[in-house]
Amino acid sequence: MNCNVPTDIVFSFEGFRQRGGVTDHHSDGWGIAFFEDDGCRMFLDHQPSALSPLAELVYRYPIKSTNVVAHIRKATQGVVSLANTHPFKRELWGRYWLFAHNGNLTDLPALGSSRFRPVGTTDSEYAFCWIMNELALRFVDKPPLPVLHAALAELADRLASQGTFNFLMSDGTALFARCATDLHYIVRCAPFATAHLSDTDVSVDFARYTGAKDMVAVIATQPLTDNECWVRMGAGELLMFIDGQPHRLPVTEEVAIAGAAQ
Repeated sequence: MNCNVPTDIVFSFEGFRQRGGVTDHHSDGWGIAFFEDDGCRMFLDHQPSALSPLAELVYRYPIKSTNVVAHIRKATQGVVSLANTHPFKRELWGRYWLFAHNGNLTDLPALGSSRFRPVGTTDSEYAFCWIMNELALRFVDKPPLPVLHAALAELADRLASQGTFNFLMSDGTALFARCATDLHYIVRCAPFATAHLSDTDVSVDFARYTGAKDMVAVIATQPLTDNECWVRMGAGELLMFIDGQPHRLPVTEEVAIAGAAQ
């Protein structure tokens, strides 16, 4: 979730966690992390989210944040363990970064002398460490967000050549979402309406809890509600969400001309 005002994710999380063992087979652990100013609050569990007492705690504890990253795992590489549970966290340029991956990657590039090292044994954490190292080598300090967006797109395309690479990544100021196979988003804004979850019979009237200027973007592999219009991202697309709104990479003049000619 990415939004322009601190917002809780209780409604979406109630449906999302059902996919960890009830409405879906992603039962190899789960995690969620909330940015709060410069801090980051994380909850990780290697148990299925639908059965996890920790998930119940998160549901009952309405933490408010402008950037949230959550993940329900289906293991492809690495055993089911706390160390292999997403999202993963690292520090770069004096900020925490979160990363969650859906997919499977092989033949990943070497980390070399990188200061970023995986703790667990997943391809996901390894890929995250490689991205962090490449960014650290390119930029001494955090670059402007459009520059960072372009750099991440290039690095993601390199890793995507090795398999399926859907991911979410955030430092608390922006949330990057890359689609390889399936990724959807919705931007909720005024006039707010009632939404109904796909995975459990729960509805909420957002008009009762939001302000006229609130913007809330929710990104998920599959839509979390069944009565709203979600946008399906294109394969290979990397969106940058800021204050609840999606931003695409600028289209160069050459690309625009080539596209018009086709």
